[in-house]
Amino acid sequence: MPTAAPWPQQRVGRPPMLDAATLDEMADIVARAQAAPHTMPKLTDKHPGMTIEDGYAVQDRLLAKWEAEGRSLIGLKAGLTSKAKMEQMGVSEPSFGILMRDTLDPEGSVIPTDRLIHPRVEAEIAFVMKDELSGENVTIDEILDATDYIQPAIEILDSRFEKFKFDLESVIADNGSSARFVMGGRARRPRDVDLRTIGMVMEIDGEIVACASSGAVLGHPARSIQMLVAWLHGRGRTLPAGSIVLTGGATEAIAIKPGNAVFARFQDMGEISVRIG
Repeated sequence: MPTAAPWPQQRVGRPPMLDAATLDEMADIVARAQAAPHTMPKLTDKHPGMTIEDGYAVQDRLLAKWEAEGRSLIGLKAGLTSKAKMEQMGVSEPSFGILMRDTLDPEGSVIPTDRLIHPRVEAEIAFVMKDELSGENVTIDEILDATDYIQPAIEILDSRFEKFKFDLESVIADNGSSARFVMGGRARRPRDVDLRTIGMVMEIDGEIVACASSGAVLGHPARSIQMLVAWLHGRGRTLPAGSIVLTGGATEAIAIKPGNAVFARFQDMGEISVRIG
């Protein structure tokens, strides 16, 4: 199991606009909505001046809270990295979030929905890093060299916002709707496949519900990692060796319900399945 080093906590770049007490309050609201699942209004409803940096400041507080509870960071995720997802969510740029070790489920497992509100699934490519990456302008070749292997993944998303309606600032504070994720199929070395053209087919209960190519993610899923590393660099951080990185769904997220059997088939990388409980 990969083990990611903790992030350093310093931050550089633009500071949050909201004061620390307000950000603490927001983090408490989000943490409660996730721990004892219930819906909440968009955070910008009460704080219309909230910025993207404020959303990430809430994420920082969530990570500190979760680590204080004994949970550990295992990686990061990119979201809204395909045209389909941007159009579905009504946003124009990707976002980033954190992955906690206890949200990784075994392939073939049953994902309970009793703690989920608006569950949806998407298929994506996961990268597992063997080397640390840092800097503002890492290249695709540097990313591939730093990658141990790539692997099929299914991410289970769950927005806590009322009626699944949110804006970018709010969804970042909600950790990019992160809930659970599963990795499986056939792990491959990143240079052994054409990462721009991996076909993906998602089925629910034997019915094809989405088809896509890995190139739908910014033309090449490693570009998600380029953007992620640059984002981390702007905050005085690096992408640690051992990190799992979910590069983002190539298709829109598909709603699921109890009893569904979800299969995601990846060209030359096998298939991954979960059952929704």
